[in-house]
Amino acid sequence: MPSRTTHRARRDALRALLADPGEQGEVDALLVTDLVNVRYLTGFTGSNACLLVAADGRDVFCTDGRYTLQAAAEAPDLPAVIDRAGARTLVTTAAGRGVGRLGFESDAVTVDAHSVLVDELDRAGGPTALLRAPGLVQRLREVKDADEVATLRRACAVADEAFADLVAADGVRPGRTEREVALDLEARMRALGAAAPAFESIVAAGANAAIPHHRPSGAALRRGDLVTLDFGALVEGYHSDMTRTVVLGPAAGWQRELYELVAAAQVAGCAALRPGADVVAVDAAARDVVVAAGEGENFPHGLGHGVGLRIHEAPGLGPAGSGTLAAGMTVTVEPGVYLEGVGGVRIEDTLLVTGGTAEALSRTTRELLEL
Repeated sequence: MPSRTTHRARRDALRALLADPGEQGEVDALLVTDLVNVRYLTGFTGSNACLLVAADGRDVFCTDGRYTLQAAAEAPDLPAVIDRAGARTLVTTAAGRGVGRLGFESDAVTVDAHSVLVDELDRAGGPTALLRAPGLVQRLREVKDADEVATLRRACAVADEAFADLVAADGVRPGRTEREVALDLEARMRALGAAAPAFESIVAAGANAAIPHHRPSGAALRRGDLVTLDFGALVEGYHSDMTRTVVLGPAAGWQRELYELVAAAQVAGCAALRPGADVVAVDAAARDVVVAAGEGENFPHGLGHGVGLRIHEAPGLGPAGSGTLAAGMTVTVEPGVYLEGVGGVRIEDTLLVTGGTAEALSRTTRELLEL
């Protein structure tokens, strides 16, 4: 678990960004209402909280009476206001302090909630202007610190072990339904220490494997099927993400060729993960392999995404992405080729961008498993 020192350091790093949050210019404080961002900055894991991060260091945390004891335990270094009004209370606090320019997370605040905050400022009668300041905490979250990387390693290890146990127990076999396999895999992750699956697990067999985000159904697995399993473990708030495609019985020639194509694309994508690499170029490194094989139109999604406190977060690796990679980012690389009505293959790992070769945090073999 991150220490109080770590959370203070994160808030100080955010404070440095307040001087240049974007188009609106400098702000004197930021109202943080996204619960994931609140957790990142304070350690608080409850379902109602907000945080005022001030340029002068006078930060204030707010939650409601259900979480009085939890706030004291998880965020003891912050002055806490116990008030269900939440963001309204902190807006009033900012106005009372004479904050002139108050940033808010416009990517997380609804139009109606914004109207409430504006009304609260009017009632407070202060000079405070409410300014859009989206994405500041997310910019910090893109690069993981040592505590985060350690937690992500554990989340990936849980998923690896659960999958190995499932295969060893003959849990992916003809006659079982997609839903049964998914529930079995999720139960094994929980038994190994996951708080929950990182997302709704995907188990897609036969023609369903051509649907990238197929939801497990009552369809039975059959001998000869390609079966795609996309899953992850949630550990201390952090998500892992891994996909493996197996075949039930000996692989047919076309299945092996398709698998080898996707595997080659993944190798190329992983090799392109370097500090300073443009995210579009990383996607292209893998996509070009698929396009050269004549299957470009059957690779319909981006190559990958950041992963951490959310299963999908910045940076995005894809043709429409923007930005460059930095050491300490954790991203997925997950090329896939999908043949409608026939089947598909996706191979995915969570990787850590380093100063050299990217490190795969998912350790399960990438060889085609014939079960």
